[in-house]
Amino acid sequence: MDVSGIISQLRSERDRISQAIAALEGAVSPRPQAQGQKRGKLSAAGRRRISEAMKKRWAARRAASKKVAAPKASAGKKRGGLTPAGRRRLSELMKKRWAERRQKGS
Repeated sequence: MDVSGIISQLRSERDRISQAIAALEGAVSPRPQAQGQKRGKLSAAGRRRISEAMKKRWAARRAASKKVAAPKASAGKKRGGLTPAGRRRLSELMKKRWAERRQKGS
């Protein structure tokens, strides 16, 4: 086979691969713009209207939640947590567990 024949075959193969890649890229495009679809644009006035409407909605929601929320009976008192005696007991139990692990590991 002559060199020019090999080159022409390689070029035709390259063209077929390029066409296949282009077809696959067009079919799998993640963006709608690549398929010729236009995205809607929002004007500054439209954005402002939406922003004001959302601010009103959130203000109304906050006001409603303040009315519904009942005051806590023990507002100043912290609930839950460990007492000093409970903390001491847990500390002793953990020290005991650690001692057991050290004995097993050695």
